[in-house]
Amino acid sequence: MMIMPKDSFRTLLKSIFTETGFVSTKRCYRNNRFLLAMLAGILVVWVMHVWVQPYPAGFEISWFVLLSLIIWQPLVEEVLFRGIIQGQFARREWGRRSWLGISAANVVASILFVAVHMVNNPPLFALTVMAPSLVYGYFRDYCNSVYPPIIIHSTYNAMVFAGLILSGNMGFPSF
Repeated sequence: MMIMPKDSFRTLLKSIFTETGFVSTKRCYRNNRFLLAMLAGILVVWVMHVWVQPYPAGFEISWFVLLSLIIWQPLVEEVLFRGIIQGQFARREWGRRSWLGISAANVVASILFVAVHMVNNPPLFALTVMAPSLVYGYFRDYCNSVYPPIIIHSTYNAMVFAGLILSGNMGFPSF
């Protein structure tokens, strides 16, 4: 059995994390596009609550589920869809082709993102995640990092629940 030297292992880990998009991107957060994308979450919530109504009236949720939807789910989904899938597609020539700043890699990763959301959600709701998914992917490409998509995704999920509470369709989570 061959043992890998520490430096080689560190280099390998650094390469994997960099390729997946765990790259610092401070310039991205000061960008007007990023701020606009964060504010667009309000529109996303309005569309979901007025047209799609993803959750029934009186929907109850626990703090554990709420935190999972705001922290863990965006983290896992963005690392998988933007970091790994979109990152790998972007390495291909066809994946780097873009139209209006939306890469082919982003479009394919977003279609897969919608398909996964079809498993446990009504089809119309699953289709509404396409636009936010393209926004997440845009920032993965633009900033070359998964951190901005994670932050935007977390914010959008938090706004969905804020919308439920403000509309009276959900009470505050109980302990």
